[in-house]
Amino acid sequence: MLVDAHAHLLPYDYPAGAPSCFPSMEPIDGDTARTLLFGRTRYRARDAYFDAERRIEEQDASGVDAEVITPMPPLLRYDLPAADGLALSRHVNEFAAVLCGADPARLVGFGMVPMQDPDAATAELAAIKEHGLFGVEIASNVLGGSIGDERFLPFFAEAERLDLPVFVHALPTPTDRLPASAMGTYVVGLEGALAAASLVMGGTAAKCPGLRISFSHAAGGYPLMVSRHQYFWGGTWNEEPPVPEKALAPDDGPSPLDYARRFYYDSMVFDRRALRFLVDLLGPDRLLVGSDFPAMPREEPAGRSLRLLDMDPGVLEQITWHNAWSWLGVDPPR
Repeated sequence: MLVDAHAHLLPYDYPAGAPSCFPSMEPIDGDTARTLLFGRTRYRARDAYFDAERRIEEQDASGVDAEVITPMPPLLRYDLPAADGLALSRHVNEFAAVLCGADPARLVGFGMVPMQDPDAATAELAAIKEHGLFGVEIASNVLGGSIGDERFLPFFAEAERLDLPVFVHALPTPTDRLPASAMGTYVVGLEGALAAASLVMGGTAAKCPGLRISFSHAAGGYPLMVSRHQYFWGGTWNEEPPVPEKALAPDDGPSPLDYARRFYYDSMVFDRRALRFLVDLLGPDRLLVGSDFPAMPREEPAGRSLRLLDMDPGVLEQITWHNAWSWLGVDPPR
């Protein structure tokens, strides 16, 4: 059994009379795909983005039993006016509910909120739950600002109160430190690391201990860097017992690795050796299968690299099936 916990949707269309800043989806002659037009974005969207029957056919073809489906990241346009961002979120969320309602056992929908207005984003979480959606997706930064900033704490506290899991999708922010060609490679990894670290260093992880949060692409470089934080916190190597007098930045709370092991991480790191590191450092109960489908093709079959690790069958089943439902906070469908 396998859950793909990182897959995406796009609405088939947008309502007539929508604000001019909304996207549009244009038909393509002789093709079941449609073209997404959103600002400078022009993207050919396969029918699997918006057609439930096609999604399930694709699942069957690659050995997937269920998908967690979140809005395609270009829809997370926090630069829109807050009212327009809220209207767009509501349209996408309504579409997600309809799409996933076609087969709720196999299509698990998440919504989106206008994080440019933290109060509106927080208030909209209840509507996401009322739609029957399972959680909320946010970007790794909000207009270049940290999601660990205290102004977003009420949002995360409300998600925790409503028992809604959060999926943080790395969204590259242009930087003059790297060329534009690095946006989809290295900057994605940097974004994931900054997002995860900000929730620990900014205090959100401590103040919302019951928050269930997952990061795309295993939070980029965060799992490798957290050991340095562990050393600064405890003064020892290899997660040996802390020696406070040797620590550079001690505190009385949980260790950095304790916080890291509260998070979930999808396995889309493209190499079995990286997966082995994640299992060893974070534990097999923290990993989810992810593919970015249909923006990227799945491995054939899905989860192939995980299976190359030759893990105990029970551990493999934990990663491919049980962890996703634990993150979602629901019992697995029969």
